[in-house]
Amino acid sequence: MTEAALIDALLTFLQRQDTTDDDFNRMALAVFAYQFEHNLPYRRFAMQRGRTPFTVKNWRAIPAIPITAFKDLTLSCHATDDVEAVFMTSGTTGTVKGRSYHPTLDVWKCSMMQNFSQRFMAGEERIRMGILFPDNRALPNSSLAHYLTLAVEKFGTAESEVLLDDSGISMDRLFAALEQAEAQGEPYALLGASYSFVHLLDELQRQGRHFALPAGSRILDTGGFKGQSREIEAEQFYAELSAALGVPRTHCINMYGMTELSSQFYDDGNVACPSVKSGPHWIRTRVVNPLTGEEVPEGEMGVLVHHDLAHFNSVSALLTEDAGRAVTGGFHLLGRVTGADAKGCSLAMEEFLAAAQGAV
Repeated sequence: MTEAALIDALLTFLQRQDTTDDDFNRMALAVFAYQFEHNLPYRRFAMQRGRTPFTVKNWRAIPAIPITAFKDLTLSCHATDDVEAVFMTSGTTGTVKGRSYHPTLDVWKCSMMQNFSQRFMAGEERIRMGILFPDNRALPNSSLAHYLTLAVEKFGTAESEVLLDDSGISMDRLFAALEQAEAQGEPYALLGASYSFVHLLDELQRQGRHFALPAGSRILDTGGFKGQSREIEAEQFYAELSAALGVPRTHCINMYGMTELSSQFYDDGNVACPSVKSGPHWIRTRVVNPLTGEEVPEGEMGVLVHHDLAHFNSVSALLTEDAGRAVTGGFHLLGRVTGADAKGCSLAMEEFLAAAQGAV
């Protein structure tokens, strides 16, 4: 299958509402065959494991690459000097950043919009948005910046704005927008990195202020906040957020995504923590023992493996370093792996590099 044909097939698949498990399996095998043919490091790794388009008959058997491989190898089916976008993982100065190459953003955008419309907008066409993160002009290699810019473009009202200045969050502009929404009874949405909301909570507490945003208002946070600002447990975070802004916890949505994927996971609010995360019909998640690669029983903790068909140009099967457990309706995200799981992820990475570089 050519790149153009695969893109057309994926765009059609993403927009369908009636897909079955068999439909997902067929599409996953087509994506795997395409990546096996055009991504040399991945082909070497798959062959070392005895996995080829001729032997793999079910998506669960598609070999997953460790997430850190994006920092060590170029994983792209398309020539990297001829792509529409390169998304890079965040990192401190001097660290090697993982890169995700997109020959076109058509599939990425379709994935984002279909999912965002259903899971965050929940039937509403547009809502006034305040964005607590730079836009894609300021951060052209940030997938989150592109995500939030697209959210405003496709789902925000004309009054939506990025609420940042040279010093960070423009609290004066943000509070003015919140006051206006409160006074006019206009639903309002705040979206941004989780640590930005921690700074907002700290400022509200410092000023002794709180708001009661109108019904229909909602919040989207993403990314967590360890190493970025004061650490706060999820239960306390959403309790404080709801009390400070008057948004019920059913409308405090956490998005879980990563540069190395082209799709996002959402919960249905954070009344209880950890919340249940789930994705759209074109992404599936397994929970595995990283030492064996075998799936663990539902309810047991393991490492998350995501199979994202929208991430067609790289590798669609990704072994993360996120701990989780499968539950009814999706999975619980439990933080970064530690102990034996962390060792297992490191061994998986060593095995992948050895195979991908032709050392085995």
